[in-house]
Amino acid sequence: MTTRAVGIQAIGIGKSFGHFEALKDISLDIAPGEFLTLLGPSGSGKTTFLMVLAGFQAATAGRLLSDGTDITRSRAEDRSFGMVFQGYALFPHKTVAQNIAFPLQVRGMAREEIARRVDAIIARVGLVGHEKKRPTMLSGGQQQRVALARALVFEPPVLLLDEPFSALDKHLRGRMQEEVARLHGEFGTTFVFVTHDQSEALSLSSRIAIFNHGRLLQVGGPRDIYERPQSRFVAEFLGEINLLPVDEVGHCSLGTSGLFEGARLRAPRHDHVSGRAVLAVRPEHMSVGAEPPANGNGVAARLAGTTYLGAAMRLALATRNGTQLTVTLPSEAAGRVLTGGPDFWVTWSFDNGFLLPEQS
Repeated sequence: MTTRAVGIQAIGIGKSFGHFEALKDISLDIAPGEFLTLLGPSGSGKTTFLMVLAGFQAATAGRLLSDGTDITRSRAEDRSFGMVFQGYALFPHKTVAQNIAFPLQVRGMAREEIARRVDAIIARVGLVGHEKKRPTMLSGGQQQRVALARALVFEPPVLLLDEPFSALDKHLRGRMQEEVARLHGEFGTTFVFVTHDQSEALSLSSRIAIFNHGRLLQVGGPRDIYERPQSRFVAEFLGEINLLPVDEVGHCSLGTSGLFEGARLRAPRHDHVSGRAVLAVRPEHMSVGAEPPANGNGVAARLAGTTYLGAAMRLALATRNGTQLTVTLPSEAAGRVLTGGPDFWVTWSFDNGFLLPEQS
């Protein structure tokens, strides 16, 4: 059974704690049924924004709408959103079934309906056989499943998740990510998910909202934000990136270009950059070879070190003037290339780079 999802509209949301502005004029539309991830470093404002959505903290400015209805001053219990906390917040004296049943009991549902819903959600999250156990008898992953089941059992229109996997090891974290993605698809609920893990955001989200210092910097699909960030902060925060300072930036019919160590490098057209800028290229979009490129961008560099990553190898290089570059290659390909070192040409296609303002 799918849930009727709702859309949320934040209009100029601000939140202050005394003289400290935790949120600054946040405007964001969350579509019904989407998986939106709020991503940013610690102290960026993402969790504060989630608490405002939940109704646990009151906004000091702006409005919040749910399917067009103003809920800015509505209490958390009246919004009826589901919530999964970072620390699970399970009742230690209650069994799995009793923990999951609690939100239904608060809503005054009939005993038979509670039993039906609890049995159904336990099956959907893979907890059959654990109904009578208390949280201390469960693994971290099982406790997380209980928290998810409790938040979804009353079929909320919105589910808010505050870094729910932070206490799990890498292997279990990956399994729970798959579980959450599956549940989102099955329930159709609007998911708003907070994390500081970039790979988690990229793999789970239909859209990502990047926060920093209380401001919303960019919103878009994972591919758009990763491949076309709008600021240097977003480019550096969302994965590894090579940044090459260029000057004499100018436009032509083929795009926008700039000078780097005497070589003219080209990127897709960027009308808002001129003079000096930064050319950004992801490590996996670069190649290493003995010859300069016949077509595309290329800079001379010397190998400074390698890191073996199993299926891939990370190469650390430095250009003539000391700009540090990182290139990621499949291990087999890297092994063939490195026999000719230590001096190489680092190359990439015009379309795989993007220009950013020098300061952003």
